[in-house]
Amino acid sequence: MGEVLDAAAVRRWCRLAAEALGRTRSEIDALNVFPVPDGDTGTNLHMTVIAAADALDELPGGAGLAETWRALARGALLGARGNSGVILSQVLRGLADVLGPLESPPGGAVFAGALGHASGLARGAVEHPVEGTILSVLAEAAASCTGPGLPEACLAAAGGARRALRRTTGQLDVLARSGVVDAGAAGLCVVLDALAAVVTEEYPERYEVPARAAGTAPLVPDRAEPRGPGFEVMYLLDAPDDAVAALRARLDALGDSLVVVGGDGLWNVHVHVDDAGAAIEAGMAAGRPHRIRVGYLHAEPGEPHAPHTGRAVIAVTAADGLAALFEGCGARVVRREPGAMPPLAVLAEAILAAGDEVAVLPNEPEVLALAEAAAERARDAGARIAVVPTKASVQGMAALAVHDPLRRFGEDVIEMTRAAGATRFGHLEVAGQEAVTSVGLCQPGDVLGLIEGDVATIGADVGEVARGVLDRMLSGGGELVTLIAGAHAPAGLAEALEEHLRRDHPDVEVGVYDGGQERYPLLIGVE
Repeated sequence: MGEVLDAAAVRRWCRLAAEALGRTRSEIDALNVFPVPDGDTGTNLHMTVIAAADALDELPGGAGLAETWRALARGALLGARGNSGVILSQVLRGLADVLGPLESPPGGAVFAGALGHASGLARGAVEHPVEGTILSVLAEAAASCTGPGLPEACLAAAGGARRALRRTTGQLDVLARSGVVDAGAAGLCVVLDALAAVVTEEYPERYEVPARAAGTAPLVPDRAEPRGPGFEVMYLLDAPDDAVAALRARLDALGDSLVVVGGDGLWNVHVHVDDAGAAIEAGMAAGRPHRIRVGYLHAEPGEPHAPHTGRAVIAVTAADGLAALFEGCGARVVRREPGAMPPLAVLAEAILAAGDEVAVLPNEPEVLALAEAAAERARDAGARIAVVPTKASVQGMAALAVHDPLRRFGEDVIEMTRAAGATRFGHLEVAGQEAVTSVGLCQPGDVLGLIEGDVATIGADVGEVARGVLDRMLSGGGELVTLIAGAHAPAGLAEALEEHLRRDHPDVEVGVYDGGQERYPLLIGVE
């Protein structure tokens, strides 16, 4: 019995763990009562492991063990979701620290040492560790990880984790009152079971997640539990390592459930706070926060997740044609003047009037911060608001294309965010004055081709510049091109570009729309 844990096996484990969490995430979500009963732990773990698996898929087929472990750990760090997802990313980093540099696949003792290192790192990342959680189960898995060979060690670790999982109900009062095991710990057990399956080549028909702790009554959510902070704040942070201690102290004073993981200048920060703005400002004082996510924590447990009669999507735009496109896809539109911001009060009122669960599509980088501020106002009234960080209208359209009001709100926002992030965007603009760009000097009247905000090419002819931008954007691959013509686009521009794409990129699907935008002759999206 058994297989070595080489680079190919690491890939198989990560993909199998993602599939197993996908099948069990609803059961894990239903266990989620700690640290807040927001019912998304299974989904967060699933999305974290998907991010790691996606990072591995981007590696060349012959990537070695060190490169594979490094990509796995970094993918999980960048894609970690929620408290448990951030902790799991640290577990994967700990395994990568020990197993990545090996010149040969590990035996049982080496793997036990790696799991022990991962347990120590994960516990150290949590500002106030609590027993009866994923940390306790991870520690027991590491302590149980014995055996002469890797298969025996992995089986022992998975078995120890399952035994520790059953004990979590008695270790934490909120779990005991609700009659459940810890959700994050249950997800870790699924991940370890998947690892054991890969190294033993014995795959279970299903991965077990206990509906409730043995011998307890059916789950009755504990609504008497005092509410903690109102918002979950997460962001990636580019910051020097020596700035993190002060950041931890500041965030710990602001809230709870603080987890900071990473190193070498890149960190993933998670905290529950009442003042989301202060948590983000603390990150700005330490370095450069990005991929900022703010979520409302106090959805009532036990309520049906779908359908939500109060679910809505709000899109911000300045153009008549774009407004019609967004409305045709089911969004409510907040109009702004070309080149101007929508009034904060207007946007906040529109969000509040839309429903009890609202996703906001800013569709311009400049509108993003305003949308976050408006969402903050609406959250104070008890609504669940998520700002999907769309920086262009084509990203907003991509997000709307995958919007599903029958999904859980958090899951729907994740899918919309993924779709927007997978859409590269560009546009054409006519220079109004002489300026120095990244590709040289432009004169008034020159046509600028921009890709994701940076000037990529300068020319005199709109069609020629558009073809150049399209070819550059498709050089990295793409399946769907969206062209949105502006109010001042030359006649026949879209048709000429369609013909160019059919000739030079025959495998690409093309969608052409009339956006009516004033400033940009053409908006381009590549998915």
